[in-house]
Amino acid sequence: MSKLKIDIRRDRILELLRENGEVSVSALAVRLGATPVTIRNDLDSLEQDGYLIRRQGGAIAAGNKPQAYSGYARTAVNHIEEKTSIAAKLVEMIHDGDTIFLNSGTTTHIIASALKERSNLRIVTNSLAIAMELSSVSSFSVILLGGEVNVQYGFVSGVDAQQQLSKYQAEWGILSVDGISHQSGVTTYHAEEAIINQMMLDHARTKIIAADYSKLGRAGFSTICALGPDIHLVTDKRCEKDTINILEAHGLEITIA
Repeated sequence: MSKLKIDIRRDRILELLRENGEVSVSALAVRLGATPVTIRNDLDSLEQDGYLIRRQGGAIAAGNKPQAYSGYARTAVNHIEEKTSIAAKLVEMIHDGDTIFLNSGTTTHIIASALKERSNLRIVTNSLAIAMELSSVSSFSVILLGGEVNVQYGFVSGVDAQQQLSKYQAEWGILSVDGISHQSGVTTYHAEEAIINQMMLDHARTKIIAADYSKLGRAGFSTICALGPDIHLVTDKRCEKDTINILEAHGLEITIA
């Protein structure tokens, strides 16, 4: 858990750095509830990893805007342009005041950040990173499901989370997944999260799979659901036309971002 807390804190530092271009030790210490010594150690470590450049009393961004720090979120740099376009398309579809289920994953994390353009959203998630990302938005109501914590990937699962989720309904269930194919359906590598993902779809009016081209035609370890006309895939322009045709033949509604 201590490593997870460090990762979450450093993710937040990088988020503030993306927003402002620079950060100060004193302001970070107050905002994140940490000691100046802890913040300095964070900045030193992030500089060693190439995320920022240290300056007296703080740091500035190193070249391109820094991406997320944690082991769970580092893969967000893979296909980030595609994931960002998917997020932008989904924000166009969502209305102020909607209730949204978001599972854990790099794509949903990027979607969560893009949702800040909206107001008065209610977000229910099992992702620690998404809860941290959106909890500072004053008009949002953010519910983090309680349950067993997967420290490595930063998500919550288990019976307690399932029981809590069973009480909720939403306009949107938006999932980041590891694979979607006509043979295996919608899949994830994390069997313990599959039930949570399935429930998010079952309790949502509109069921969205947000998956970049690299996930199409692939299969993860555990099945979330089969393909069907009630599943809406939002993907990017790099997807292969043949794959899209096969998925559409199995009833999927598909939007290309």
